[in-house]
Amino acid sequence: MKYKLKKIKAIYQLGKDTMSNSFHIDALNKNILEKKKGPIRTDVINYLVKQFDRDIHYLEIGVRYPEHNFNKINATYKYSVDPGVENQENPVEFKLTSDAFFKSIREGQILNSTIKFDIIFIDGLHLADQVEKDIINSLEFLNDDGFVILHDCNPPTEFHARESYNYFLSPAKGAWNGTTWKAFFKFRLVKEYYSCCIDSDWGIGIISKKINLGVSSKIHNPYFEYQIFNDTRKESLNLMSFEEFQAKVETKSN
Repeated sequence: MKYKLKKIKAIYQLGKDTMSNSFHIDALNKNILEKKKGPIRTDVINYLVKQFDRDIHYLEIGVRYPEHNFNKINATYKYSVDPGVENQENPVEFKLTSDAFFKSIREGQILNSTIKFDIIFIDGLHLADQVEKDIINSLEFLNDDGFVILHDCNPPTEFHARESYNYFLSPAKGAWNGTTWKAFFKFRLVKEYYSCCIDSDWGIGIISKKINLGVSSKIHNPYFEYQIFNDTRKESLNLMSFEEFQAKVETKSN
């Protein structure tokens, strides 16, 4: 009995020590801070919808629950893509992976092979390899004055940027941005596109073919190391406030 009690006390102390660890405290504080930031992705997307003097075509990759974002977007024509991994009901128009969706367009199986979207929001699998594919495919089907928008580009700690979503003992708890930042940073190095990241809602990345949101990054981080990213966060992401982003969009400078 004394052994069991001693073991329980040891486990309790281990848990207490873990929760009071500086990594856990830092991640908790950053979770609280991030949730207070605004605007959220829905507001940013609807702001960009208003910038077009026409009926626009909006595509959302990775919908999960339409009531969280998709249903709130004020676009005339809306298209939703999700394979239904996280929501078995999956009330979307195209119950496909994003790779299969774009392949089907090219092959003329759905929509029209010449279709172009004005805004494409990427919030699917948060792993760099897939996000990169989604960006490349999206840019192919994006109007020249359109925008690619990505969620989760600004993970506040390396624990938020872990590859595995399912490890909930992480200091980040259930918050997970994955490695989206790596794919976005890779495109920040491409001179042919303009890009920035709004410092809100876990980092809202924006890519434009036309509007000068910021020149390409010159940060040297060939192995995508988180510490280098963290030390150069502002430059790596071209991190800015929503007000700064609005000023760039509304001046439409090149």
